[in-house]
Order: sequence, then C-alpha cells, then structure tokens
Amino acid sequence: MNTTALLSTFQLGHLTLKNRVVLAAMTRASAEPNGNPTERMARYYARFAAGGFAMLITESTYMDDKLSKGSVNMPGITNEWHIEGWKRVIEAVHAKGSKIIIQLAHAGALSQWFGDQDITVAPSALKPNGERVQAYGQGGEYPISTALTVEEIKELIVNFANAAANAKKAGADGIELHVGKGFLHDQFLTEYTNNRTDEYGGSLENRLRFIVETVEAIKSKIGENFIVGVEISQYKMNNFEFKWPKGEADAKVIFETIANAGADYIHVTDYNAKAPAFGDSGPTLTSLAKKYGKIPVIVNGGIAQPEDAEQALSDGGDLVSIAKMALSNHDWPIKVQNNQRLIPFTGEVLAEGPTIKDSEIVG
Repeated sequence: MNTTALLSTFQLGHLTLKNRVVLAAMTRASAEPNGNPTERMARYYARFAAGGFAMLITESTYMDDKLSKGSVNMPGITNEWHIEGWKRVIEAVHAKGSKIIIQLAHAGALSQWFGDQDITVAPSALKPNGERVQAYGQGGEYPISTALTVEEIKELIVNFANAAANAKKAGADGIELHVGKGFLHDQFLTEYTNNRTDEYGGSLENRLRFIVETVEAIKSKIGENFIVGVEISQYKMNNFEFKWPKGEADAKVIFETIANAGADYIHVTDYNAKAPAFGDSGPTLTSLAKKYGKIPVIVNGGIAQPEDAEQALSDGGDLVSIAKMALSNHDWPIKVQNNQRLIPFTGEVLAEGPTIKDSEIVG
C-alpha cells in the first residue's frame, strides 16, 4: 500500500522527525527499586530507535518523592541519580537517530504500589472501583484516597515543573504529561472523582485548571526548544467505558484549553482510533482533537498495520503511536518501509522487557 504520508518527515516544534511513527508509552517495571533507570532500559529503548521509530515516549515516570510513584520498579526523574540514569538511556536512543520524550505521571488514587504505607491522594476522598494490577504492586483493592489541599496541588505543579527541568538536564527532547487513563490529572478532570467546591472543582473549566497550571508551569520553567506534550484519553484503567458526559461540547473545551495552555501536541489514546468518539457514529477523537486543538496530534489505539496508521493520519493525526505491535516488531517502521511481514503480538515481548499480559500493558 501507499505509505508516503506515514514515512514522510514531520516538524514537531524544533524537532525534525524522520517519519510519523512514535513508540507509545508502556509500563515496563524494569527500573531499579529506587527509580534509577537501568542499562537494561537503555538497551530496550535503543532497539526501537535502531528499528526506525522517529520518536520514543518512555514509560510513565514519577515526578516527586512523595506519593507519585505508581508501581514497583517505576523510573523516577527527581534527583541527580535519576538524571544520570536517564542520560545513559537518552544517549543510547540519540545514538541510533531517534528523539525521546519522558512521560511524567502521578497515578493519584490509582497508584498500584504503596510501599510501607497504603496512602494515595486525589482531588477528593474516594475509593476507586476495581482492583490493582498484581504485576505492578501488591494487588488487592484500592484504598480510600486523601483529598489534596490547595497548597498540596500548588506544590505538585511546582514538582512537575522541576521534573521537566530534570528531564531537560538529562538530555531528553521533551516531556509528555500523562493526563489520561484515570491518572491524577484525569481524576481532577472527571466529575465523579472530583467533588471539590473550590477553584479546582465544579465547572469543566475549573476541573481543567490543574492540567492548565501544570503545562504553564512546565513551559515557564524549561524555556524554548523543549517539547511539552499532553496524553489524554476518555477511558480509565478502572473504567473502560467512560465517555465525556457532554460529548463533542466537552471535547471542544478540553482540546482548546490544552492547546491554549501551551502544549506542543495532544496525544489521544483510545482502544480503537477509528471508532466514533461518542455513540455509534460521528467524528473520532482524533478528528476532534485536530479540529479544536489546532496543534499536532499523535494518535494511539488499535494501530497495528500500516493501513491503520495511514487512516489515522488522514483522519487528522500528524503522528501515530504504536504499542503492542511494537513489542513484537521493534523495527516496525523499517518493516513497513521494506514491505516486510509484521509479527502479530501474542503477549510475548522483547527480551529486554518483562513478560506482561496483554491486559496489563498500560501507559
């Protein structure tokens, strides 16, 4: 098939990407217990860079030393040791000709790991539905979270900005703020997990405030020539069916607000990027992000074959991110360019990553 668009270059801010193919963020649980990135991680990411991916988005990385660590063996970006560890990973990726973005995350009430104390924080005191993923912690029910104070929210915003500065110091090409899948920023955005009556709760504009202030603080802290992206989804780790209540009207406000805050791209994640965003018909989340955000859009969701990717690009996407199929084809872009057969994803992963079930791969 014609893959002219997919294999063409793209200018993302100051970055020139050699094609439109991005490695999606996937939890790998392969850092040291203290959050230090490992040589194993450097080898793992370098394989995708050598395989032709133009840009890699790392696994979720915790951004402060309080309660942001969401799973066992999750990497951090909070101190000089973390920075030095990421330098090795980043240099290995750059040596193979790819760009790399560190994803910053705080799981909030959906933390899978609690260490010595089972304490989580969220916009409001809540007990999440479902159970934790055994592979990323101790499993079992989620505890009731502690509601964050305004002062603690302000501190988190500063800490996100400091983590972004650490990522820049390590040599990363940018950061991606994880505001989807039920993580902390999404807990603020979602009405049923945000019962606040202050400036961070109530109206949609107020519930977006934490996202806006985090993006603005990061942009102010790190200056020019550093990408700040935002990953967002409707579904959550513990609520796969969730949709924004007012449909396209909510999407308009959300995408416009993220773009106006200064984000360099929006990374939309869905189970099926080709499916209507709301109901049985209508526009996709990709097309709505492009229509209302008017900034570069990365598309994720069920993209396995080159024709899936080309369709996502024709639907308004500028880049596509590959997850599961990348685990069975670390050279996916090269195979597509050479018209080689792609290996189906069966649940087994690259030798440099842990064996994790299909259902347990999360960003």
